[in-house]
Amino acid sequence: MKKIFVNISLLTAILLLVTGCGSAKLKNGEEKVVEFKGGKVTADTLYNSLKDKYGIATLIDLMDHELLDKEYKTTEEETNQINNQITQMKQNYQDNEEGFLTAIRQYFGVTDENELRDLLSLDYKRNAAVEDYVKGQIEDAEIEEYYNSKTIGKITARHILIKPEVKDDMSEDEKKEAEKKAEEEAKDIIKQLDEGKKFATLAKKYSDDTGTKKDGGKLEEFDNNSNMDENFLDASAKLEVGKYTKEPVKSQYGYHIILKESEKDKPKLKTVKEDIKKTLATEKLKNSTTLHYEALRDYRKEKGLKFSDSKLKKEYNKYMENLINNASQNATN
Repeated sequence: MKKIFVNISLLTAILLLVTGCGSAKLKNGEEKVVEFKGGKVTADTLYNSLKDKYGIATLIDLMDHELLDKEYKTTEEETNQINNQITQMKQNYQDNEEGFLTAIRQYFGVTDENELRDLLSLDYKRNAAVEDYVKGQIEDAEIEEYYNSKTIGKITARHILIKPEVKDDMSEDEKKEAEKKAEEEAKDIIKQLDEGKKFATLAKKYSDDTGTKKDGGKLEEFDNNSNMDENFLDASAKLEVGKYTKEPVKSQYGYHIILKESEKDKPKLKTVKEDIKKTLATEKLKNSTTLHYEALRDYRKEKGLKFSDSKLKKEYNKYMENLINNASQNATN
């Protein structure tokens, strides 16, 4: 495995800009950065000062760039995501450029949009590395268990959605009353189905899902890898083909009545193994506030991370320990 020896600091960039390749050297070999009557500042003095004030944060960004920019080339997906993030930020400031710049200086510590893009790119690549690292730790037994218990064939279904008429300015009691009213309306629709009325007809009449209402509640084919609400997906998987749910299914959107029209055979494990690993990695990261930082720490170690500066090594270990401890404490608060 290739070893990475880290003795990079903010000084590197500063020296290149200030001294170039022809910086003067003192008798002891130190590089002289500036001098004046009765004194001077050497590169070592500058390095030690910067190391104490900015060393760890700057070092981690620099070494992650060194590791990740080579392994995770910038893709169209990354560029589009960053563009969307920045567009959303600007919209929050009604395209007020000065307000936008002030905000990113305050919240991100960057001076302009280019630096912000660099920061967002590093975050994107870190997330990709974390996901890949966590996926690499998932064992075959976990994959097989998920496959056996949760993987399903493609389902075609219809649904009727009843949304509670909830508003932000409502009291908690008013919101609960709106929820209860929506659930009762959904139960009434189920009674109409029990009486023999057509599902598609009721969907066209009652459903609050404007995207499927005109087509009688018809949904696009989906499975457990689709972006479906978990309660909706579970209820659909448990239904027999040709049956509808006898109780309203609560989701983040409201109350559903689901009619399952068909289900394809379950795919072979080898064809969905990578999808399952991705799903399991996402679940692990979602359920742990510390795993992201632990994965980055272990990823760097796996790449052969070594320090030639013992003080920076100590500060790095302390910095990562604090990140992990703080994340753990925030989860319990």
